[in-house]
Amino acid sequence: MDMARIAELLQPFLRVPLAASDVCHSEPAPAGEEPAVLSPAQLHLISTYIDILLRWNARINLTAIRDPEDIVTRHFGESLLAARHLFPVSSSVSSVSSVVKAPDSLADIGSGAGFPGLPIKLWAPHISLTLIESNHKKAAFLREVARALTLTGINIQNARAEAVTATFDTVTLRAVERFEHILPTAAALVAPTGRLALLISSAQCDQAVSLLPHFRWSVPVPVPQSNSRILLVGFARKAD
Repeated sequence: MDMARIAELLQPFLRVPLAASDVCHSEPAPAGEEPAVLSPAQLHLISTYIDILLRWNARINLTAIRDPEDIVTRHFGESLLAARHLFPVSSSVSSVSSVVKAPDSLADIGSGAGFPGLPIKLWAPHISLTLIESNHKKAAFLREVARALTLTGINIQNARAEAVTATFDTVTLRAVERFEHILPTAAALVAPTGRLALLISSAQCDQAVSLLPHFRWSVPVPVPQSNSRILLVGFARKAD
């Protein structure tokens, strides 16, 4: 796919996020003014990723979205919104040593076609990424993408999230079934001072807060070009 077109489609999703510590039902934070910029290398990797996804999607059902431009906005756009919010300083414009406050380990639960985990890795190459995917064919796809994009620092676990015993600085969860069952499992994977990033519908916001009252929840960040999708980040509280 043309890289200039990818950059154009992604621009609305790369606005600077504003940090906030209010609870979920507060007013959404306004979007920042200055868009981030993806490097030519990052855009090339996204283009390659799309080509692989379309080829595999003809054989196994990775995503119901078939149009390349919709894949950019619906999958990469939402994922990079999370990346921009979680890791405000891109490694494409700053050295790894300058990202001193960013968590260095991230687990993506139910990765499927790799969203949001792999785009976050493209945005922040310094992180250690674990992709948790129980489906064997989808896990094979994730390995193929990681190889093709020559990504390092990736651990693909072909297992259910309940079987994972490690904890992570950041855990991401997006568009999963049985939300009320998987959310406590995701929370259990968050390190004591870590965070849980949810890409969900606004209707699930109160449910998340209710299910995990021991988390401190940020103001939800609206996903551009969507009437209901949000990014919601919860911060683990230390036990008394």
